[in-house]
Amino acid sequence: MADEQQPVFNIEKLFVKDLSVEVPNAPAIYLEREAPQIDINMSTESHALGEDLYHTGITVTVTAKIGDKTMFLVECCQGGIFRIQNVPQDQLPMVLGIGCPNIVFPYLRETVSDVVIRAGFPPLLLNPVNFEALYLQQQQQQPAAPAQTH
Repeated sequence: MADEQQPVFNIEKLFVKDLSVEVPNAPAIYLEREAPQIDINMSTESHALGEDLYHTGITVTVTAKIGDKTMFLVECCQGGIFRIQNVPQDQLPMVLGIGCPNIVFPYLRETVSDVVIRAGFPPLLLNPVNFEALYLQQQQQQPAAPAQTH
């Protein structure tokens, strides 16, 4: 159809929404030579901001411990605002759950690495995340709508 409009996908803004770093056992923790245990928790969320504007955020908490001593704790929420137009409604959840996080994640990764270095530790590079697999896993975990019976 000639009057059908092309899909639009633009990055309007990428930003750090929240960032904290704690080194509760400084300065003594810097004398430790043992490699820390790293625990990473990550979540994503998306919602509409207005007409054709959407926000996607990725929140990560990184905890590094040696035994029961916390080496460092980093919490970061990296966000993005996206203009999404002329995308079929049934495809919008995939764009928000896969496409947008794939754009935001490298910025989150850089922010976390930078703050860990500034805290006095070797760089911490978050491993790549397969947001498509996570999205599909979340879809499978959602209960199917109950069948309507009359």
